[in-house]
Amino acid sequence: MAKKTPTPHIGAEYGEIASTVIMAGDPLRAKMMAERYLENPVLFNQVRGMLGYTGLYKGQRVSVMGHGMGIPSIGIYSYELYHFYDVKTIIRVGSAGSMHPDLHVGDLVMAMGACTNSTYAAQYHLPGTFAPIADFDLLRSAVLKAEELGYRYKVGNVYSTDTFYDDTPDTAQWQKMGVLAIEMEAPALYMNAARAGARALCMCTISDSLVTGEETTAEERQNNFTQMMDVAFGII
Repeated sequence: MAKKTPTPHIGAEYGEIASTVIMAGDPLRAKMMAERYLENPVLFNQVRGMLGYTGLYKGQRVSVMGHGMGIPSIGIYSYELYHFYDVKTIIRVGSAGSMHPDLHVGDLVMAMGACTNSTYAAQYHLPGTFAPIADFDLLRSAVLKAEELGYRYKVGNVYSTDTFYDDTPDTAQWQKMGVLAIEMEAPALYMNAARAGARALCMCTISDSLVTGEETTAEERQNNFTQMMDVAFGII
């Protein structure tokens, strides 16, 4: 039965979005993925400039879409995709800052779990602390694909923060706990997937390092971080 679509944030009609969606924070990265990987991509959303396309990848229907910056933004978009468009799988391909000496610019980090300073989980009124984790089958497939392609990667915890410009920045405590990298979206995606009984994976490319001081430009992040996309499309 058709859902109540379009939604306040997605202009697609029910059925215009595939059951698997690969998402990026930057909508222009979603556009690049559509042009680079999809056959006959069709634009299904441009509300608020958050571009989304559906096309074919090796004969399989798949969608790509932006999700914006931060936990509230991906929380809205992924919720609507799961609950109103019957999306079953979302793979986030984003950027992250390394907190590990062996993770360098261009390396991949696969978020097995996501630590956070966000209060997103408070809405569920759980009698404890929820641990947001990836879908294991997606994670295992991504690891195998990265190894097949010869891409450098690490798997483990990421730290997802609500604050990009933190008034009292301190990542040392997270580093002591073996957290690999810092990003801004994974927990909301993982919690929404858990609540919807769906699947999710967050996979990021290291864009800068809090350890070595390495960094990239916004243009490089938009156009050159394709290894994580190769992996994401390779496991759908």
